[in-house]
Amino acid sequence: MLSIDVFTSDYKPIAAPLPGWDARQRATWPASTATLVHGRREAVLVDALITEREARDLTEWIRAKDKVLTTVYVTHGHADHFLGLPVVLDAFPDAVAVALPEVVPYAEEQLAGPYLAYWESLFPGLLPARPVAPRPLDGEVIGVDGHEVRPVRVGQSDTDPSSVVHVPDLDAVVGGDVAYNGIHMWLAQTDRAARARWLEALDTVEALRPATVVAGHRHPAAPDDDAAGVLAASRRYLTDFDEAVEAGADAAAVLRTMTAKHGDRGNPYTLFASATAQYPEPATPGTGTTG
Repeated sequence: MLSIDVFTSDYKPIAAPLPGWDARQRATWPASTATLVHGRREAVLVDALITEREARDLTEWIRAKDKVLTTVYVTHGHADHFLGLPVVLDAFPDAVAVALPEVVPYAEEQLAGPYLAYWESLFPGLLPARPVAPRPLDGEVIGVDGHEVRPVRVGQSDTDPSSVVHVPDLDAVVGGDVAYNGIHMWLAQTDRAARARWLEALDTVEALRPATVVAGHRHPAAPDDDAAGVLAASRRYLTDFDEAVEAGADAAAVLRTMTAKHGDRGNPYTLFASATAQYPEPATPGTGTTG
């Protein structure tokens, strides 16, 4: 018999918000989850958070479960889901960190040069030392006490490639960033075509017929992980955002529309970043750069 337990890390202040953000309001990174799928003896962790402090809290939480952690599975290449890996692997040295083979190069890229500098600018002095990337998953399933945990390719979420983890025994999906629960969705790296593919990814998750979807970004006070509700709300958000961009003249118009429709969602900074990205400033003459 398998079980799922979810560790939720709360909203985190960031040090370097985008230009134009209202400094009177604290900019934060969205609340994030790390999910433990475990049997009587073994356990698999899905995603590993970002800061050293929350990763240490996560390891203590795992230890309290008194299980053998065999694997840390990384759903996609965004570093806020795996920069905590060295802390977790130091605590559980027999565990291995893996991701789909096509995800690994994107994870490795996040640990190089400008990308890592970006994360350090948001969380100065708070990231673990010696960042590590996951290695390619060998095979199609991960075993937990003889039960199958299945990574599923979905393509686009807030980045591409992305995956989810299907736990057939529990009619559950651990969703990475494919579905969000009670938090504004990160659309800063998407255009309309990417958002159309994201809707198809939600269809892929729905086809697994889960009763539960654990979102990688979930409001700490979210009432439940009901799959139908989480998937429907994520679809509606993507559709509403498309309509807002199509109708709006600028980022401020998108912010007004989406706040009116989804103002109860957490982390308004995510919405600000997503709306701003849809209206990039023109290139500065002679520089070849934007903004």
